[in-house]
Amino acid sequence: MTSAPGWSRRRFLENGPAAAAITAVWGCTPDEPTQADGSRPSAPLTAPRRPLALPGPMLPPVPAILLTVNGRPGDPDEISVLWTFVVNGDPPQIGVSAGLEHQARTLLELHDEFVLNVPVASMVEAFDTVDMNSSRVADKFELSGLTRGAATVVDAPTLAESPIHCECRIIDSLEVPPERKLFIAEVVATTVIEGVVDDDDRLIVPAVDFFGMTAGSGEHYTMGRRVGNIGMTVGRSDIRY
Repeated sequence: MTSAPGWSRRRFLENGPAAAAITAVWGCTPDEPTQADGSRPSAPLTAPRRPLALPGPMLPPVPAILLTVNGRPGDPDEISVLWTFVVNGDPPQIGVSAGLEHQARTLLELHDEFVLNVPVASMVEAFDTVDMNSSRVADKFELSGLTRGAATVVDAPTLAESPIHCECRIIDSLEVPPERKLFIAEVVATTVIEGVVDDDDRLIVPAVDFFGMTAGSGEHYTMGRRVGNIGMTVGRSDIRY
C-alpha cells in the first residue's frame, strides 16, 4: 500500500480525536516508582544481561483495553480483555487477538463490529472482573458494575465509564497457530469525554489516570509521566503517533 505524499508512518492520525485513542495506550510510561527508594533510574542500566528461562513478550506497557461487542440474540453483550495493537495510521487500523475458544472470537466473527474502550485506573477492579470471568456463565456488565452505552456509528455496546471509545469495523482476519485469531479493523469513529483532549484534539495525558498492563509481570501501572516526545532530537513536537 502506498502512502499519501508527505505522510510519515511516525505521524499517526495527525488530525482528529482518533489520535487521542491511540496515544492513550501507546507511548506513555508508568508513573509508579521503580526503585526501593521511590525514585527512577536516571541513567541507562549497566547490570549484566542474562537470558530468561522461558522467552516471553515482555513489552511494558501494553494497552489495557476493554472490547465490547453484541452478544447472540437473547444472550448478554460481551465485554472482553484482548491483546490490542496498532496496525496502521492512514487509514486508521487496529488489531485485536482472541483465543479460538474465546467467546469474543465467535461474536467478532458474527457481528464484524466492536468498540475498544480505554479504561482509567478507577476501573481496574472492574477490568479484572471482566478478565477473570466468562459471559458464558454470567453477564459481565452486571458482574463488573460497568454501564452499557451505545456506539455512534457501529452496532455495538460501549462502556459509559470509559473516556475514549474507538468504534471499529473488521476488514480482515487471520488464524495464528496454535490457538489465536487476529482481527484487523478500521477505526470508523472515535469519541472522547470533554477534558480528555485539548482544542486541537491532542490528548492531555496528565488529565486522565490511564493505566496499562505490564507484559512480563502481570501488573497494572498508571501512565502520565512525560519523558520526551517523538521528534525531540530534531526539534519536532508536532508528531502524533
